[in-house]
Amino acid sequence: MFPIIKTFLSLFKARLIGIIILCALLAVLVIILLIIGITWLTAYLSDFETGWINTAITITAGVLSGLGGWFMLPALTVLIGGIFQERIIHKVEMTYYPDAALMEDVKFWPDLWHDIKFTIWALFLNLIILPFYLFGLGFIISVLLNSYLLGREFFETAAGYHLGKPATTGLRKRYQSQIYLGGIVITLMNLTPVLNLLVPVLGPIWMIHVYHEMMKKMADDRL
Repeated sequence: MFPIIKTFLSLFKARLIGIIILCALLAVLVIILLIIGITWLTAYLSDFETGWINTAITITAGVLSGLGGWFMLPALTVLIGGIFQERIIHKVEMTYYPDAALMEDVKFWPDLWHDIKFTIWALFLNLIILPFYLFGLGFIISVLLNSYLLGREFFETAAGYHLGKPATTGLRKRYQSQIYLGGIVITLMNLTPVLNLLVPVLGPIWMIHVYHEMMKKMADDRL
């Protein structure tokens, strides 16, 4: 259940390049808006008589917000990818698993409220661990935390498309090690320049393949 090659091939076989471009542009836009917003707020609030101090504070805030946005991107991935999640799942399943694909109409952002709540919760948890960066532990804790969050969320998105999210709990617990491993891969991709812009699409694709491998294994076990 380590479908790394199949995941990347799916981008081309399932014709997802257009969605990839849209998600990448959205991710860049989010980071830019974060930098602009925090820089403006800092410039507005800093009011020292010495001009160079104000400038230094504003530049520092911009750099730090850019770095913060980079490490916060995993928390925003689900929100960005959620816009196209059903279309991604449908295209991949029609290409690789046509017998299992649902023939329902593809919905636009079907789990909007859930994705917003998840993003707020994930951002909150990532903010809590910021002090650990001062002790050199922040990166490790961030990877461990976001691997769990993203693995669980993307798996529930893929499996929940067929089972409904509440019904995925038992399946997730049964295969939690495979799901967490997938979460680690997704998180590390999220921290890799350029590749991180593709994660809102790569994450769901990965877990779609994992889900169908689970279904196949469970069917074989029953024989």
